[in-house]
Amino acid sequence: MTISVIIPTCNAGEYLQPLLSRLREQTLPPDEILVVDSASTDGTVALAESLGARVISIPRESFDHGGTRHMAAMEARGDILLFLTQDAMPVDDSYIRQLTAPFQDETVAAVGGRQVAREDARPFEKEVRAFNYPAESRVWDASAISERGVKAFFISDVCAAYRRSAYEAVGGFRRPLMTNEDMLMAAALLDAGFKLAYQAEAAVYHSHRFTLSQEYRRNRLIGRVLERHSAELHHARETGEGLRLVKHVLKQLFRKGHVLECFAFCMNCGARLLGNRVGRRMERKAMEHI
Repeated sequence: MTISVIIPTCNAGEYLQPLLSRLREQTLPPDEILVVDSASTDGTVALAESLGARVISIPRESFDHGGTRHMAAMEARGDILLFLTQDAMPVDDSYIRQLTAPFQDETVAAVGGRQVAREDARPFEKEVRAFNYPAESRVWDASAISERGVKAFFISDVCAAYRRSAYEAVGGFRRPLMTNEDMLMAAALLDAGFKLAYQAEAAVYHSHRFTLSQEYRRNRLIGRVLERHSAELHHARETGEGLRLVKHVLKQLFRKGHVLECFAFCMNCGARLLGNRVGRRMERKAMEHI
């Protein structure tokens, strides 16, 4: 089993050296590290090459989450395609070994890792990550869609691995696609009869500090994509899971004395919800004119 690590980058200089060093220190090191760079201006390309990565450079305007990752997958040599984002840092040196362990089951096509909020993350962001990425691992197939809803497709390319043969069998990532290529891939793999896995022991540090405006714009785009591909996602809705998350996070924040953070979290949720709803409405109107 050969392993290719694929990292899309754009001005990743502050992250790249510690990330590539951590990957080289793994107990199961990758056979290849492939960096796909979108016209960085901070020396990312030279740094990546100096650290032993193979680099493919593309114009920044040509980047899209589905198409760029698919191009990289086709360029990579590994039997296992392991995707990371530039700001995800493996927690320890067993990350790759743990993430690829579920592939011992030949029916498992993709594995998602656990995301742990960085130490400087906001309290509500830490609780959101802990809710979405629990400490218990699991494996599931298409029969879980009726029970888990949208969660059945919850594989994140922040830290995920795909069996190449299964990836190619379903045609690779949708392309062009500006977001949620991982969810659509998960749905395609389940529909093709494969299993998916979540490996809690394979963890990376990863979190964001988005402004309300950034959350709105991000979720507006997500809403458009989810509406456009609703049938592929079995018309699963996010509402029920979203309410569970909100209740859980508010309970944890109150319990830990972060009262003011509850207000910030509610504002954040409002921006997400509004963005999602506006995006879905925009997409429905756009589809009416096709």
